Amino acid sequence: MGKKRVAQKGGGSVDPNLKARALSRTPKKRVLAGTLHVEATYNNTKVLLTDKEGNALLWSSSGSLGFQGAKKGTPFAAAKVGELIGEKAQTMGLKEADVIVKGVGAGRESAIRGFSSKGIDISMIRDMTPVPHNGPKPKKPRRV
Repeated sequence: MGKKRVAQKGGGSVDPNLKARALSRTPKKRVLAGTLHVEATYNNTKVLLTDKEGNALLWSSSGSLGFQGAKKGTPFAAAKVGELIGEKAQTMGLKEADVIVKGVGAGRESAIRGFSSKGIDISMIRDMTPVPHNGPKPKKPRRV
């Protein structure tokens, strides 16, 4: 017969081990102002914090926090990514940030809200989503 395996269903929160590991690293730089790049696709949300020159300081994504599959593209996952980057940025001494958003995913706004909830001032939000001017060539007409 064998033992029965009991599967516990999680409450949809972040894996605590991954979050603790991400926060444990001590910052190397002290930065007062930076730029937050949010890339929100349908399947994932990536957040990158750079200094004013564009040098990468911190990054994270929904997948790196332990979300899998369709849950990576949700606003909840994006908010958790924003909060994590906000916590890390606070330890670096960040006071204000510009935000550049790219993509049309569900996590666009919630990643910014999660980041700003950690007490960092947002001075500007710019949408840099790529828009095609003409798009791909249309299909040839069907011959019947």
